[in-house]
Amino acid sequence: MHSVLAIGAHPDDIELGCGGSLAAHRAAGARVTMLVVTGGQNGPGGSADRRAEAEAAARSLDCQLVWGALMDCAVQPDTATIAAIERAIRQVDADVIYVHAPDDSHQDHRAVAAATLSAARNSRRILHYRSPSTTRFEPTLFVDISAHLDRKIAALSCHRSQVESSAMVDPDVVAASARHFGAQVQVRHAEAFMPVRFVLDLEPATALVTLRDQTAFAVSVAA
Repeated sequence: MHSVLAIGAHPDDIELGCGGSLAAHRAAGARVTMLVVTGGQNGPGGSADRRAEAEAAARSLDCQLVWGALMDCAVQPDTATIAAIERAIRQVDADVIYVHAPDDSHQDHRAVAAATLSAARNSRRILHYRSPSTTRFEPTLFVDISAHLDRKIAALSCHRSQVESSAMVDPDVVAASARHFGAQVQVRHAEAFMPVRFVLDLEPATALVTLRDQTAFAVSVAA
């Protein structure tokens, strides 16, 4: 069974970047863990509300939720952040890791991306996802989430404090983004990723992953 770890700086980052892919992993039988590095204390909504929203979103995706206990807007790519991510990788024995793209206007996103590359230096599959604040994103790997877009949007809807105050979490915008990436690779809806590295597993295929050059291949994400 594959073990997937998705890492985000704040509550709702993971759902925005790769929630549909996590739903696909769960549907294929993988264990999925979400590591939220901070409590989002400086964003809209109080800490308690954001924690409850994140827990509800994780339940809706049938994923385990782990908190990193760092401070919102103060994350550094230092030994403490690296150690927290290393600990999560080790505890869940992750063999697929999702994390923010490195070019981002939010300092926490950049810090988490950098710290993850250090913490996951021995990992074989690391994928960068896009955030609304990502400044440069050139994906070459896409996951078909046509069957899972509703679950992604349902998970995001759990983050009510963000949906009500930010256009970036608007369900219509999320659906349009998935349609945009899907059109690039000739599926209905997709999430897009920039792989740091991705070792192809040639076990029996259960999930379609498509490269931007229109070359399609299957990657097993099931047990």
